[in-house]
Amino acid sequence: MIPRGTLVEYIDAGRFICALVTEQSGSRLRLLGQNGRDINLPSSRVLLVSRSAHSLADDRETLAARLNAVADKRQQIADSLDLRELWEIVRDEPDKEYSADFLAELVFGDGISDDEAAAFLRAVFADRLFFKFKGGRVVTHSAEQVEALLRRQQKEAEKARLLETSAEAVKKIMAGEQATAAQWPERRQVLEWIAQCTLFGSECAQADFVRELFKKAALTGPHDAYHLLVRSGVWRVDENIHLLRSGHPVEFDPETESLVQALRESTAEELLADPKRLDLRELATYTIDGADTRDFDDALHLEQRGDGFVVGVHIADVTHIVAPGGPLFREAENRATSLYFPDGQVPMLPERIANNLCSLVAGRVRPAISFFLHLDHDGELLDTRISPSIIRVTRQLTYDEVDQLIDRDRELTQLHQLCGKLRHKRLHNGALFLPFPDVNFIFRQDGELAVNLAPVDTPARSLVAELMILANSAAASYLAGQHAPGLYRAQGRPRKRIATGLNDGLLAIARQRRFLARGDLVVHPKPHSGLGLPCYTTVTSPIRRFLDLVIQLQLNSLIRGRGILFSEEECNDFAASVCRNLARAASVRQQRHRYWILRYLEQKQGEKVSAMVVNRGPKRISLLLTDCLFDVDLPPHPLYQVEPGDTVKVRIARANALDNVLRIEW
Repeated sequence: MIPRGTLVEYIDAGRFICALVTEQSGSRLRLLGQNGRDINLPSSRVLLVSRSAHSLADDRETLAARLNAVADKRQQIADSLDLRELWEIVRDEPDKEYSADFLAELVFGDGISDDEAAAFLRAVFADRLFFKFKGGRVVTHSAEQVEALLRRQQKEAEKARLLETSAEAVKKIMAGEQATAAQWPERRQVLEWIAQCTLFGSECAQADFVRELFKKAALTGPHDAYHLLVRSGVWRVDENIHLLRSGHPVEFDPETESLVQALRESTAEELLADPKRLDLRELATYTIDGADTRDFDDALHLEQRGDGFVVGVHIADVTHIVAPGGPLFREAENRATSLYFPDGQVPMLPERIANNLCSLVAGRVRPAISFFLHLDHDGELLDTRISPSIIRVTRQLTYDEVDQLIDRDRELTQLHQLCGKLRHKRLHNGALFLPFPDVNFIFRQDGELAVNLAPVDTPARSLVAELMILANSAAASYLAGQHAPGLYRAQGRPRKRIATGLNDGLLAIARQRRFLARGDLVVHPKPHSGLGLPCYTTVTSPIRRFLDLVIQLQLNSLIRGRGILFSEEECNDFAASVCRNLARAASVRQQRHRYWILRYLEQKQGEKVSAMVVNRGPKRISLLLTDCLFDVDLPPHPLYQVEPGDTVKVRIARANALDNVLRIEW
């Protein structure tokens, strides 16, 4: 039982509070606190009980003032104490637990006052370095514990300092001012933490620090971190966040970079020291690519033959530089493909290889794997010969140039006619031609973003596509004939056939794409329904695709008489990694395409745009925005009775690329 008028202390919200006992009922105390108000408190929360009683006769205001004076006095005494001296006296004693009064007497001498006893306890709670209060006793910390606590205190102090300086620097940046490395030494590190937390959220090791920093800097907007990183120059405007978040490698590791820098261009003499290489430098070979292409990996030529033609498809010989299992090979496997975006690219192989040493640049001698495809006048493949070679490309043509020349250049005209026959043969075998236009983004100087649609079935593009399919098919047939495992592309028949396969309109193509069977990657040959071929692989883009690089290595080993390079087990492993990494790359491409579509549609927010009805279901109507070929859907509207093929107007209610939000209304 604690008598009325006794001064007690307890802790509330981390602060010591003085109070006078006015009444006790069982295990609960009624107290008068420092603020002059009544408090109901369990007696178990009381930490210290004074030995003398105080009169309760005065008014509340006087009693509260007296309590505050006592509290201030005790705190002043506590602040003056240095517990290290006491700790050094008792730390080596066998006893590690003491009463608070015993230790207080060691500090103040015998006969301590209530104020001194309370001040000592306050000092123990405030310091926490040398002692701790536990179960009503004061426990002495060991030297090891003190050292660990000191380190933690220093770390917390450094964190507090870093938070303070970083918050001020962040405020400056968001206000459009500079925060240099001299003003903010940890600038690079903290901005990297912010970038990682923006990408990966709570998975980032520094997530708690970044949250505290943003709270301290009063940054509460959903995209404040993004804008901060842009303004500080860490990210560019329209940073490819999906790429950074995906884990797809962007930079090459130091080992690879060092290896690439040591490479040099081989001379014709060095290449011809290989007795298997044919010298084809006198052939008039040419590339046909987009105007912005720099990694030229295939070239063509045509020869007249009495019973038909010999089409030459010459593929950059990447095996001359990339050894199986080496650093470049591992990098290529991890990336699976080159990534192309409207605003940049991430190559599969280092730029010096992709755009220079392996690229079939006009006028430069380059190693190649040459396919000589002997066809009769009807486009029937009579014979195939594959050989290592060296070539010197004479012309670097663009698709637009070929489209203009195709009726005037005799060789291009013959190739075009021949490819038409090859195309019809595949169509007869069930192939589907579903030419969906490319969506190109145009970045204008005034900041506006425009979109145009480029056909993919122009004469030049169709010519190149058909000859690449022919060479790839020949490679697959050769591997199959050698009973060699590989990476064969296969596809079953479509679940439903809507398109005829040739000259179909946009509606039929859009609907047919929904019923295509999933493509497979298999180690042994199987039919490819979509291409109308009994077996198929890809080898014509070894600079850009890991699958093609593997096939080129396997093919190169076989045509040189060295036998099978990659076993069935290895090919199965390659197939698994290709599928996994291509899925990642496809996701990044799809998300980036969606980002730019949303950026384009942001400009049209509130406007009405045209859309074609692709499919009508009981709950959803599938639409295709016709100016940017973007799929959307809406619930049916009772006032709009539409059927597939109808063109309607829909309203862009909201579009936001950073929020990844698109809302369409009738």
